[in-house]
Amino acid sequence: MSLDTVVEDIRDEARARAEEIRSQGEARAEEIIADAEADAERIVEEREQSVEKQIAQEREQTLSSAKLEAKQQRLEARRDVLQRVHEQVEEELVDLSGTKRENLTRTLLDDASEEFDSTATVQVYGRPSDEALLTKILTDYDGYSFAGEYDCLGGVVVESTSSRVRVNNTFDSVLEDVWEDNLKELSTRLFDQ
Repeated sequence: MSLDTVVEDIRDEARARAEEIRSQGEARAEEIIADAEADAERIVEEREQSVEKQIAQEREQTLSSAKLEAKQQRLEARRDVLQRVHEQVEEELVDLSGTKRENLTRTLLDDASEEFDSTATVQVYGRPSDEALLTKILTDYDGYSFAGEYDCLGGVVVESTSSRVRVNNTFDSVLEDVWEDNLKELSTRLFDQ
């Protein structure tokens, strides 16, 4: 064999080996690229899921906040309506006049009188503008006298000079008792459909 043939064989062998290394390198590069693309797809998918989850959470939080705010506004509106109704009732009680006011005042005085002995000296307090009405009514009660003003919508505050008993039978106290006892029913009537 000649030297040229040996050189050519070595070259062929080197070329074949280079081609094999190049093929292996390309195959490895394709494998690395495929792995990188798969990793990239997985990362993109994970990020998309994470973003979608975050969006869903933020949407739910926003919806919950909006529902809570709406509920608070409804409750506040209900409180305002109930307050206006209460104020309107107070105004109507203040505006009561004539026989209706006299009959209610007598009824409240009669109820308060049950707490005192028939021989007791009793002092009656009332709304400043009701003094004439109370003085007139008290002429029908022995031992009872108008003792002064009491800041109220009407009715009476009655106390005995001989005992520590004091009975508050004002329109205000009756209204508050009735209001508390019937608030749920009133709210249901006004707001439930």
